[in-house]
Amino acid sequence: MKIIKFKKKEKFKYKRKVIIKDLILSISIGIHNFEKKKKQRVKFNIEILTNPYVVPNNKNLKSIVNYEEIVNKIGRITSIKHHDLLEDLAESIFNMIFKNELVKKINLKIEKLDILKKTKSVGIEVSKSKL
Repeated sequence: MKIIKFKKKEKFKYKRKVIIKDLILSISIGIHNFEKKKKQRVKFNIEILTNPYVVPNNKNLKSIVNYEEIVNKIGRITSIKHHDLLEDLAESIFNMIFKNELVKKINLKIEKLDILKKTKSVGIEVSKSKL
């Protein structure tokens, strides 16, 4: 007797992203003396790609990346000290988010909203992935 194996027709490939859009905080950032004296509005946009093969489980919140927790931690990172550079702040945020083992890649955009009068915003956009 010959055994025939059927291939599953359903094959999926997908991504799972956590999105934090237009988070605006008043923070101490910048290299100029006037920036060190007065907080300024900074906008954060973050996409966090997670392991798509971990099934979300509402009884186990470690199975997801909690966007509320990320927002609160960014608030703490930005409130505990002055950051001279957006790049330095970005690295602090990357380090915090990558502590979650589900995170595979982060796209981060940080913009100063009020620093140059001729522009709507200026800033940086950085992507970082686990190898």
